[in-house]
Amino acid sequence: MVVVMGRSNIGWTDKVWNPVTGCTKVSTGCKHCYAEAFSERFRGVKEHPYEQGFDLTLWPERLKMPLHWKKPCRVFVNSMSDLFHEDIPDQFIIEVFTTMLLAKQHIFQVLTKRAERMQLFFGGLYVHPTPNLPSENVWMGVSCENQAMADERIPFLLATPAHVKWVSAEPLLGPIDFGRWMPNLDWVVVGGESGIKHRTCEPEWIYDIVNQCSVAKVPVFVKQDSGLFPGKQGRISSTNWIHEYPLEAL
Repeated sequence: MVVVMGRSNIGWTDKVWNPVTGCTKVSTGCKHCYAEAFSERFRGVKEHPYEQGFDLTLWPERLKMPLHWKKPCRVFVNSMSDLFHEDIPDQFIIEVFTTMLLAKQHIFQVLTKRAERMQLFFGGLYVHPTPNLPSENVWMGVSCENQAMADERIPFLLATPAHVKWVSAEPLLGPIDFGRWMPNLDWVVVGGESGIKHRTCEPEWIYDIVNQCSVAKVPVFVKQDSGLFPGKQGRISSTNWIHEYPLEAL
């Protein structure tokens, strides 16, 4: 996987863009963070992009990169961090979203576990200084690994002024009932955890989310089963390997 910028092996996106790297854990879904594991392998390696390990790091020189990508694509923003981390300055976040506004040829996929700061940023503090943000080519999403995190984060997502609102239920660590929110969601991604210490995702949890999306006519993307390796582990029925996108997808 390319984790600084450029092409990605993440199934639901085309490229990643990391103007920020590094993060800190906020919930049980962070326990086996792939980004942390990858980054820490290179801590102390001179001149490596992850010489600083998983310490939170701003990269101003990367802010304008998407403006030079001419071919329209889906871009996952901060695959190696969380754009609404409490230690990222407000002005830097504004600059990131300003680049997205200018790079209208792309769709930008933003995903956060810090849903309250996201909602406050666009629903309160900065609604006047940044009236055009987030722009229509930005999909705003929250990560929810179980029902408790869905209950906590999705209400903030729905209160955020975004053209496309989506949820990543990954790593899925328990069943999630989206019923009360489903009419207002535009996309759901679901997947289990991978790696040596992966926690089991029961196929029935994925099947139930797929069924909820089908009934509500919400696009769903089944990303992976739980197991040693990313992708298919042979535990999910072929009829449930669905790769749908919102209508705005490229």
